Amino acid sequence: MSDHDIDSVEQHVLAVLSSDRFLRMEGLGNEVPFFIWPYPPEQELEVQAANSRIVDRLRTTRGLSVLVVDLFELAVELLEGRGGNMLERLEQIEPTRSRSAFRRDLQRMLDPEQHIVPAIERRIEAEAGVDLLVLTGIGRVFPFIRSHNVLNNLQVAVPDFPVLMLFPGEYSQTASLGSSLVLFNLLTDDQYYRAKNILEQEPA
Repeated sequence: MSDHDIDSVEQHVLAVLSSDRFLRMEGLGNEVPFFIWPYPPEQELEVQAANSRIVDRLRTTRGLSVLVVDLFELAVELLEGRGGNMLERLEQIEPTRSRSAFRRDLQRMLDPEQHIVPAIERRIEAEAGVDLLVLTGIGRVFPFIRSHNVLNNLQVAVPDFPVLMLFPGEYSQTASLGSSLVLFNLLTDDQYYRAKNILEQEPA
């Protein structure tokens, strides 16, 4: 199956996510139930549309509770929640700060352990009986929020159901170098060893 054949990819991902084996998290051993959906960055719109159709099918035909969290929208919500017209203040401050200093400011305000994951946990608690968590928007929040940091901190927060992260880039896995998330096929986000490539999973 070609990663670039979006129709085939959509049908494959739907089949995997619909399977009882996947939802029961069977065959994982001691691994966390985290999965990456890597895709060519130029297919962003097509993949987002495919993901919406998949989520709709899972909800309507399988009756699943699927929680979709757009990390960009979540980041904006958290910044707005800080009060004091934070977004406007950041816009005013940005020209006066170096790029690295401004990035550190935002990374502190959007720290996954302190802010992002607790916000996701609150959404999980508000949605009774989540069967699947889908994370989107990782490309739009880089480098302020790093995908491996989110996944690392989610390991404790969501042990009872699978997590799928849509990733615009490559999830490369080699015996010699291990696994790495390569955002936009250009920027190595960081190594993350515990997630599985959803495109390599077999439907039950």
